[in-house]
Amino acid sequence: MISKRSMFLSGAMAALLVSAGPGAGATEDWHAFGRDVLKQLIEINSEHAIGSTEVTHAIADRLTAAGFARDDIKLLGPPDHPTKGNLVVRLKGTGKLKPVLYIGHLDVVEAERTDWSYDPFKLTEKDGWLYGRGTIDMKGQDASTLTALIRLKKEGYIPDRDIIVAFTADEEAGGDANGVDWLLKNHRDLVDAEFVINPDSGEGRYKNGHKLYLGIQTSEKEYMTFGWAATDKGGHSSRPGPANPIYHVAGAVARLAQYRFPLHLTDTTREYFSKRAELESGQVKADMLSVGGASPDPTAVERLSAVVETNILLRSTCVATQFDGGRSESALPELAKAVIQCRTVPGETQAWIEKILNDIAADPAVKLSVIYPPDISPESPVDLRIMGEAEKLARDMWPGVAVIPFMSAGASDSAFSRAGGLPSYGVDGTFQDLDDDRAHGKDERVGVEAFNQELDFSYRLMKDLGRMK
Repeated sequence: MISKRSMFLSGAMAALLVSAGPGAGATEDWHAFGRDVLKQLIEINSEHAIGSTEVTHAIADRLTAAGFARDDIKLLGPPDHPTKGNLVVRLKGTGKLKPVLYIGHLDVVEAERTDWSYDPFKLTEKDGWLYGRGTIDMKGQDASTLTALIRLKKEGYIPDRDIIVAFTADEEAGGDANGVDWLLKNHRDLVDAEFVINPDSGEGRYKNGHKLYLGIQTSEKEYMTFGWAATDKGGHSSRPGPANPIYHVAGAVARLAQYRFPLHLTDTTREYFSKRAELESGQVKADMLSVGGASPDPTAVERLSAVVETNILLRSTCVATQFDGGRSESALPELAKAVIQCRTVPGETQAWIEKILNDIAADPAVKLSVIYPPDISPESPVDLRIMGEAEKLARDMWPGVAVIPFMSAGASDSAFSRAGGLPSYGVDGTFQDLDDDRAHGKDERVGVEAFNQELDFSYRLMKDLGRMK
């Protein structure tokens, strides 16, 4: 049964949508419409334990009210996960070009009311900000994508390629029913496309109130997790010996802390540093230009490696994230174990990482295990057409803002679309503070003006890509 909340659509808005003709979109207040969509999405709790199905029904209601045929709206998901619903909608074009696929996840990370200054599942405006779980990751982008699609439909826009949007489940939890992965494996015909746009993996950044760059994600590091463990027979703490598992695993962890993976630059990261250099000055600019060139200066690499934000783009990383050992203060431990979380540059194999970790441990008592194997995700080529469209819009909307391809250190659903053979690009016009990123955190928020600009950017980009050759 669809809940009352999932069927929410104000009477005035519904009447406007039903009565508006093909050309009526020009007089619509799309900022107000987009805000209304955002409010609805935020106020449907879609944490992992609750799922996304209710949200998909709410979106379907909006699409139907906007004039989409029911056959162009598909509600579907794995039968054994009824709360992990997905929605795929298609704005049909002339068929001259292959489709473009937009992807946007509907699930959000958990949020406790006692941790927040405001109710995380109520959209709250204060001092020029919109607060709510998902405003940045990524119901704000879902709302702007949905608004753009409905606006194009209301305007009677017919693209040269079908515009497909998949609103999906289970991105945040590394979940058991990831929507993009499931759709590609079970309903490829519904989502097959020339390329993918994922607003979740793009980024706009500003610092001290000054917009710096619009990042187009063309690759992301691959995620894999390992365990180190050592065992012993244990015994009384008054009779210690050299076989203490805590010492063995702790020694391996200590050596990992001192290890630096070798430099590994890709087409994306070289281009990133070359363009990012233009936003810097002095030694940092010179170092970035060097790293972006054919033969990076080792001293430039060393200086950039000393800064977390640039180091993670220069190489793979593995870090200890959990440690456990012993059961009693008066007993020798029988087991010690550590969890090692790796983010690797595309192209590096699991076997190579395992060899490095074994070499770092350098201890036959420390056994390596695989906790989570990688989701192999190749780098997408820098598409000059998509970069050009983004640059054109940035020049018009934000003069002076650089458009830069980049590799994400974190993970997104683009890993699944790339693994499925679809070149994927993270593009998002929402600008966030470099020094105050609240995605996944307390009091997640987006600026009112930033959200309005995202609505305009999403609409213009979707319209342009619909006819981009």
